[in-house]
Amino acid sequence: MADPESYRPRTGDIPTDPGVYRFIDEDDRVIYVGKAKSLRNRLLNYFQDPVLLHARTRQMVFTAVRVEWVVVASEIEALTLEYSWIKEFTPRFNVMYRDDKSYPYLAITMGEKFPRVMVTRNAHRRGNRYYGPYTKVWAVRESLDQLLRVFPIRSCTAGVFRNAERAGRPCLLGYIDKCSAPCTGRVSEEEHRDIAKRMVRFLDGSGEELIREKKKEMARAAAEQDYERAAKLRDDVLALETVAERNTVVFDSDVDADVFGLDFDELEASVQVFYIRGGRIRGQRGWVTTIEDEDAPGLVNQLLLQVYGHFSLTPGQRTTQRARSVDDVDHTAATSMPREIWVPTMPTDGDALLTWLRELRGGKVTIRQPQRGPKAALMETVHTNAKQALHRHKLARAGDLTERSQALEELREGLGLERAPLRIEGYDISHTQGTNQVGSMVVFEDGLAKKADYRHFIVRGPDGDGARDDTAAMDEVLRRRLKRLHETFDAADASDDELSGPVEPGARPRFAYRPDLIVVDGGLPQVNAAQRVVDELGADVTVIGLAKRLEEIWLPGEQFPIILSRSSPALRLLQHLRDESHRFAISFHRKKRSKAMTRSALDEIPGLGPAKQTALLKYFKSVARIKKASVEDLQEVPGIGPAIASIINTHFSGNSEEKLAR
Repeated sequence: MADPESYRPRTGDIPTDPGVYRFIDEDDRVIYVGKAKSLRNRLLNYFQDPVLLHARTRQMVFTAVRVEWVVVASEIEALTLEYSWIKEFTPRFNVMYRDDKSYPYLAITMGEKFPRVMVTRNAHRRGNRYYGPYTKVWAVRESLDQLLRVFPIRSCTAGVFRNAERAGRPCLLGYIDKCSAPCTGRVSEEEHRDIAKRMVRFLDGSGEELIREKKKEMARAAAEQDYERAAKLRDDVLALETVAERNTVVFDSDVDADVFGLDFDELEASVQVFYIRGGRIRGQRGWVTTIEDEDAPGLVNQLLLQVYGHFSLTPGQRTTQRARSVDDVDHTAATSMPREIWVPTMPTDGDALLTWLRELRGGKVTIRQPQRGPKAALMETVHTNAKQALHRHKLARAGDLTERSQALEELREGLGLERAPLRIEGYDISHTQGTNQVGSMVVFEDGLAKKADYRHFIVRGPDGDGARDDTAAMDEVLRRRLKRLHETFDAADASDDELSGPVEPGARPRFAYRPDLIVVDGGLPQVNAAQRVVDELGADVTVIGLAKRLEEIWLPGEQFPIILSRSSPALRLLQHLRDESHRFAISFHRKKRSKAMTRSALDEIPGLGPAKQTALLKYFKSVARIKKASVEDLQEVPGIGPAIASIINTHFSGNSEEKLAR
């Protein structure tokens, strides 16, 4: 039995989105399927102290060897996908199947004299209309309760119906207008069947047409001042909109499609495909692969060629290839050619590819790029899964000790270093057209991000108005950082962040650690500027630059860059470092720019210095509230007297009057 801690995902890797998860044992069998409104909250419950778990849950987590998940757009989608996977895999730890019960459906018995709507788990009968399935009975009952407000057909059993016929009085549902009471002759057989048919049409379609009609009737009733009828129609519209919320996981029963999601960067691409057969998701597959310099249409073109190329093989070859495809969730779905293929962007060789696919299938095939509606919503869901799969792949690779060791050794050999660079620092500059210039420093130790050592810098420039360009800004940031190598161990940080806590006597502050390698974002000009600072300060640190366009590595003074293989662990490590420094710089720049915009509104007020501005913002929380404050309210702030309060109030009142006049 496996220890759950051996395969527990890191908390930050688990998304907070709704989704469906699967626990899988050492034989690659799905042993449990569940859904969650928040995957992170639900999955973390399984990895708490085993003593606190239910006995069956404890047995399940110790039997599994890994957990996987798929993100969906809503909890409704999670319910349906959970059902599909439970039906497909029959997991041994899912309680749902222990009593051999089927899932509940909403059924309309159109074969009866007076059609009845009901919730049923029984086998389907000819002549009845079924809608679902639902994984929770409360979901179908809530839908039924909403439908009966608008389509009051009978929902009682045959016995209750006969008793009402004999007594000549309807049941409770008839009195509260959730049944048209055909049992007492309130409506005729034809009228009642017509109500049932309208319910069927609503459930078969999107419901938009009926909702529009109800809204028009509501508007007319309101115009005629028939407010009671308008209120009833309003409630009907709300009920219909609740039931008509389209589930992007379930389509019409004749929909057969493969839905592709794609996310990629300069080095790798992540692909997810959902297999829709008979209007429902029957399987899902995903993989991450190394790519060359390719755009999205080219990637889609290659993807379709590889995915459907096996259909051109002989039957024996297909069987062999299918046996190797361990990622398939449903071999039947994954190895059948669909009528429709939904892609995030159209492939480069669309016409030729389409002709080829039609020949392979021996019938009609269409390639589509859904733009709106439920299909586009499902496309977005599949893309989200591809994006998160790529993110998880990068994190897993970064946590691989062998991969990290290989990356550091490649850097040592490629840069001619005496030893592997155990501490690498990455730098980037961010600004808005030269204003609010900031710099970032991120630190990787032993190939892993060490976020406690990340630092921000506010670029001041020689006159306090910022640097003249990015090269000068990088010069200032590196100069402030590297000067700390020559100062005493109790020197303060060079950045504009405060230390996370007091430095203990004899402890070495983070800025006193010498980096083995400095990586700047940019090409030869940025690298040469950084090297000048290193030479002037005698820091004895290797400096390189990573240019984003072709992912080439630049060394100071060299005419040509170093080109690493696209699959090189060293290049992946440098790319991760560069992207992290860029993200860190951008986030700090946005924060600083937001503060500057807030301050600018107060800087225009004469006599209001930084201390009083801070006091006002601390008290009122925002400039918008300061604008609305009266003179008396402003005087409640410490340091704000009657005179300055009057000036502030007059300033903002005068600006408002000017805007109104314009």
